[in-house]
Amino acid sequence: MIVVDLHSHSTFSDGTFNPEALVRRAARRHVSVLSLTDHDTTSGLDRFMRACRKEGIQGITGVELSAESPFTLHIMGYRISGGNSVLQEKLEQLRQNRRRRNELMVEKLSVIGLPVTIEEVESESGGEVVARPHIARVLVKKGLVPDIAAAFKKYIGRGGPAYVANTRLSPEECLDLIHEADGLPVLGHPGLMGLDERDLFILLKRLADRGLWGLECISGHHGAGEIYYWLKVAARFSLFPTAGSDFHGVDRPGTDIGVAVDEGLLPWARLGVRI
Repeated sequence: MIVVDLHSHSTFSDGTFNPEALVRRAARRHVSVLSLTDHDTTSGLDRFMRACRKEGIQGITGVELSAESPFTLHIMGYRISGGNSVLQEKLEQLRQNRRRRNELMVEKLSVIGLPVTIEEVESESGGEVVARPHIARVLVKKGLVPDIAAAFKKYIGRGGPAYVANTRLSPEECLDLIHEADGLPVLGHPGLMGLDERDLFILLKRLADRGLWGLECISGHHGAGEIYYWLKVAARFSLFPTAGSDFHGVDRPGTDIGVAVDEGLLPWARLGVRI
């Protein structure tokens, strides 16, 4: 068995650890293969890869894209070329979409009596990707909600009075963009999609035909029984099973970095890794 984590976030998106601190934590937990998959940005990857080399961890470049869908549909891209101009242009567009969304959400919060400014939210972020967790942290710090979960449940989660839908790429556009950057696309935490099996299989067939490479079967969001199910689903659609915690840091207590897997889980060489 080895300990890996192909799904983690830093302060460059909505994590609470900078890339160096993230890698140091992974090293303390004996992680041997690690990927940084920040939302809509690759800006932390250079620092991340340097830190991995320093700590003796095999690092994999990554990114996480949220696809347009009525349910949670996230696609990771691994072994991407961060310098790809098409990728960077699209990521900048996605970040601009997030900025407009954040401004609208902050306005809605103010209308319902929760005074939060966009400047406070951007300061809380500290990175170039500002997202709902940063709004939630500001609400907590100002004593307007008891915790981050309450912020989402009462105000900024889907269906909440301050929720605003984001403008995203289609699933096919996400796959094409990852391929454009020479990456390997993987559907993240499929258990969060909430689809019945018929709709799930239709979606996976559609994405596999477009070049989906893997399915995150072993996830911080999946219990033991779910993991077994997702491994069977991956085999059915000839997708490689991947493993990741979706580690964000202190915002998600109970989830830590590192997942123990069999050494033969993946064709590691495709990811630029030697086991």
